[in-house]
Amino acid sequence: MKDGKLNDENPEYRAMRQRFLWTLCLVFLLHAWLRGGNGPDASGLQYAYIGPGAGIAILGSFLAVAAAMFAAVLALLTWPVRRLWRAFRGHRTAANAKVGRVVIVGLDGLEPGLVDEYLEAGLMPNLAQLKASGSYTRLGTTCPPLSPVAWSSFSTGTNPGKHNIFDFISRNPNDYRPQISSVRIEPGRRPLKLGKYLVPLGRPRVTGRRKSKPFWNVLGEAGVFSAVLRVPITFPPDRFHGVQLAAMCVPDLRGTQGMFSCFSESAETGAMMDGDVGGERLRVRRDGNRLHGELIGPANTLLAGQPEVRAKFTVVLNAATAVLHIAGRKIALPLNAYTDWITVRFRLAPGFRVNGVCRFHLISTKPFTMYCTPVQIDPDKPVMPISHPTVYANYLARLLGKYSTLGLAEDTWSLSEGVLDEDAFLTQAYDIHEERERMLIDSLDRVRRGMVACVFDAPDRIQHMFWRFIDNNHPALAERPNTHPDTIRDMYRRMDETVGKVMERLDEDTTLIVMSDHGFKPFRRGLDLNAWLLANDYLRLKDDAASTDSEYLADVDWTRTRAYAIGLAGIYVNRRGREAQGIVAAEETEALVAELAKKLTGLVDTETGDIAVHEAIPGNRAYRGPYVDAAPDLVLGYTVGYRVAWDAAVGKCGAEIFAANTNAWSGDHCVHPDLVPGVLFSSIKLKDNASIIDVGPTALELLGVARPGYMDGESLLCDTK
Repeated sequence: MKDGKLNDENPEYRAMRQRFLWTLCLVFLLHAWLRGGNGPDASGLQYAYIGPGAGIAILGSFLAVAAAMFAAVLALLTWPVRRLWRAFRGHRTAANAKVGRVVIVGLDGLEPGLVDEYLEAGLMPNLAQLKASGSYTRLGTTCPPLSPVAWSSFSTGTNPGKHNIFDFISRNPNDYRPQISSVRIEPGRRPLKLGKYLVPLGRPRVTGRRKSKPFWNVLGEAGVFSAVLRVPITFPPDRFHGVQLAAMCVPDLRGTQGMFSCFSESAETGAMMDGDVGGERLRVRRDGNRLHGELIGPANTLLAGQPEVRAKFTVVLNAATAVLHIAGRKIALPLNAYTDWITVRFRLAPGFRVNGVCRFHLISTKPFTMYCTPVQIDPDKPVMPISHPTVYANYLARLLGKYSTLGLAEDTWSLSEGVLDEDAFLTQAYDIHEERERMLIDSLDRVRRGMVACVFDAPDRIQHMFWRFIDNNHPALAERPNTHPDTIRDMYRRMDETVGKVMERLDEDTTLIVMSDHGFKPFRRGLDLNAWLLANDYLRLKDDAASTDSEYLADVDWTRTRAYAIGLAGIYVNRRGREAQGIVAAEETEALVAELAKKLTGLVDTETGDIAVHEAIPGNRAYRGPYVDAAPDLVLGYTVGYRVAWDAAVGKCGAEIFAANTNAWSGDHCVHPDLVPGVLFSSIKLKDNASIIDVGPTALELLGVARPGYMDGESLLCDTK
């Protein structure tokens, strides 16, 4: 808008007009296909994730297309009014603002103890500058201090009892099976069967389970624009005045949280997985110097039985070279290096294809071994919304090239399974970090007023996998030599360099906040809560079996079980009226929880003599709000060095209560929140005793927006009177 008129000099108007024209073209092509033609390549169709491991479902009904067309027309017609109203609200808000822009850089898992050490050693000059000119303090985290819980509290300014995220996974009380805590899928209407094909008649609904309202929505309602990049628990994307690229819980193209592939000539094949993440060993067939294999794609929801769709490939090995032939392309395969992102098309039906992106890493030619990342949603042609607006993912791909879209992008499982080595994992982690860094810099250059937030996951992932190299007492070192003693130190220096790049692009009217959602500690020993519950007669197994390797609590006798554990931090009471086969009456629940809390608080590891549980906290004491009943009835706050055992997290019950952790995943933060705070830096003076729920309210006050009454957090701005 210029002088009160619409014109082509306004980039927002041009973008809106282009989206409208693209929508009209898409509607025309889809209409032609639906009338019976062979149609164009339909890789631009929208698809929806329908659950862990369940693949995708096509949202191709004509009603959905017509609704999209109507929405586009309505948006174009009402754009001038909405633009004027936003400008009016933004003008009123700006009059109360203390700064023109707030920039928040999240460095997931930055540990304050290491930050102090590296600041003292002069290894983090940019953060040292922030400390000297502004603020540096500990940042209180959530109970439990898990990334989805903590970042949800950051987003909403509330405790988990108000935003409904209590763990990575929760249980379905109807069948006791684990489920992703942040997303639910409701299937569409039953499809119409035409021969061997299934025609979808309605769209599945992807619903985010995080409740309450993020502070960028509050800013948007006041006319303030925000750019939100890869903040966890933003899938499905929020709708607000701004742009957003979703993060944690965005699935891969197969509908899992990350399923890599390892191709080899070995006869050993099969899944390497735990719940909804992991990998598969797949065999390739040799024909002279050629190796033939298939890359597994999504389930074909257009066919009965939903078989997996596969893309064939060939690797040609010569004396000094290897070339990958896939998707009509020839790609060089250098040894011990990653390819660029490769677009692979999977054919579902005539005229229907879906795009995925992946990277290959040739590990060895003798014997042949090749790794492939999880096949991820193509950001240039996303099969489901991974950004707001939907075209924002496409914009980033056109600007920066293809990039990782998976929620848990750094493939820790491949390192734990010994498929990738430490150097290959680090290369992948830093490549993803650089992708995100370029996205942030683009937002800083374009969003001159408002709020910009970006979260970097590399600190969390690298510390998870490399903590053993800075912990001389770690059991994992007994089987692995200390080959990377400086990796974590170097990572902290790398994060400081990222902060420096941000600081170079700030002006005096911008406030910078750098934060972590929690700290980090060693994970040396695991506590199998289900084994403890079994030993203490709170959980019973069918036929009185001593233990079970069955997943998802399959062998539990619910008619005699009073409590069970699932997830990384919680115990649930088998409550009558809440769980499908509950036996504990409501009036007995509080006493049972108190009994469990008393026994578990201060629990001693019988093998080492150390205290394993710092405090077991009743859920109704840890949380307040409308969703407390969905929380675990007891939340375990472990002592430093301990965490829930691997199998117990997915509902298994092992034979031993305590066990050493020899996994490459050697650092963690699933301890008592008092023992693992995050860090908070700012370019301005802020109050001490800060909590993660205070960051959102602080940003609101800086930008002239009143804190909503539902928020538990308070502004950290110092009183200047």
